[in-house]
Amino acid sequence: MSKNPFYNAFAAILYIVAVVFTVNLIDELETNEGLGQYVMPILVISILTLSVAVMGYIFFFQPLKLFLDGKKEQAISFFLKTVGTFAIIIFCIIIGYSLLII
Repeated sequence: MSKNPFYNAFAAILYIVAVVFTVNLIDELETNEGLGQYVMPILVISILTLSVAVMGYIFFFQPLKLFLDGKKEQAISFFLKTVGTFAIIIFCIIIGYSLLII
């Protein structure tokens, strides 16, 4: 991942948007009969597993690398900047959405 925590936070948001669009597309194709009733739970668990792996990579790879290189302070700072930026983006999305529905 990037050595810039802000890029990592934006990458996480873009990944979430991609997953949401994919899930909505799959939902339109869903059928609760025959094989379809088994495919949807498999897809949901698969997407969850993939999401945990991707988000873990985005949020933890660079801080872990810094930590293992003995740069504990930088690792903590990098992680907190990534999470903080992610939280601010989510907050802005919530506020923006709230203003749209008023």
